[in-house]
Amino acid sequence: MSDNKIRLLLFNLKTDADDSNLGFTSDWINALAPFCETIDVITMQAGRLNVADNVRVYSVGKECGYSDVRRTLEFYRILFRLLRERPYEVCFAHMMPLFAVMGAPLLKLWRVPIVLWYTHKAVSLKLRLAEKVSWRVVTASAESFRLPSQKVCIIGHGVDTELFIPSLIQRQSEQQFVVISVGRIAPVKCLNTLIDAAKALYDDLEVQRLRVRIIGDAAPEYADHLGHLRGLVDMLKLEKVVEFAGGVSHERVVLEYQEADVMVNSSKTGSIDKAVLEAMACGLPVVTSNEAFRAMLASWDGLLFIPPDSPGKLAASILRLKDMPAAERITLGKDLREIVVCDHSMERLTQKLISVFKTGEPGDHQEKGNL
Repeated sequence: MSDNKIRLLLFNLKTDADDSNLGFTSDWINALAPFCETIDVITMQAGRLNVADNVRVYSVGKECGYSDVRRTLEFYRILFRLLRERPYEVCFAHMMPLFAVMGAPLLKLWRVPIVLWYTHKAVSLKLRLAEKVSWRVVTASAESFRLPSQKVCIIGHGVDTELFIPSLIQRQSEQQFVVISVGRIAPVKCLNTLIDAAKALYDDLEVQRLRVRIIGDAAPEYADHLGHLRGLVDMLKLEKVVEFAGGVSHERVVLEYQEADVMVNSSKTGSIDKAVLEAMACGLPVVTSNEAFRAMLASWDGLLFIPPDSPGKLAASILRLKDMPAAERITLGKDLREIVVCDHSMERLTQKLISVFKTGEPGDHQEKGNL
């Protein structure tokens, strides 16, 4: 090992620079690369690879349609070969409790500790097992990991604040007023609340230049839910207002934030939604009912943070933001971006991860234990 750099084994759900939800993982891998001698990635699914020269990516073949049994065999074949090929200081399982549990016996034999990254309110048996076999668990916030554990380190999220930046062009008042939602389409995202709020704004409050863009895809199991949302839009006669834009690439989503007026996140996931942080980094006002943002947005409670399932209050917040003087809006955008730069930048996250990999502790201002 040279220059105190580590050899990192990384488990990843999907490694695809163009993926609308997980494209950011390529940015994370590349941010870690300068601190590593090598990074070997075992991923459930691969797409377009855009990684540093010292990174190798091995897929177990979901993109090829491999069965569960074949993917399991591929996982062990790849892992066993890599462990024999080179020594690793640590294994980083990014949102992959499954791979952490599957790989634990072999990794223990080779004395490779596991660091698990997990940000979701769900506590499954798989997660409980992954926590048991992991050396450390890292997460974005106290709300993002609900299993009590002394292994937990809270280190914030990682947003590329050099990519996600405010637009240099100020939006004009005569343009359409654009409200966006970014993320996967699922019942837990409560997009019906946004659609109901759009109805109130367009009809009752006569915001006639309103445009709502719902950006994201629905997994096959949520196809019926997407159909329900489309039916709701039709029933409310909002076909000319609400657009289901589908998923967009990780790079394209920057323009979506820059060209919007408000980002809405009515999710009930209970964990820090990275899309909200990306919007804030772009200086875009956000309105959310996600409890994970309550403390972060406490200074704007009632405006940027509202109760869940309250389309009336959501509509009122959007209207207040629409009518906000330009100078006040610019100040708000700067304040929101500063939160991300200080607490959730890629640089900060990378430094804390490397510290955890090497020492088990995230360094300065760490928060750890018994959540």
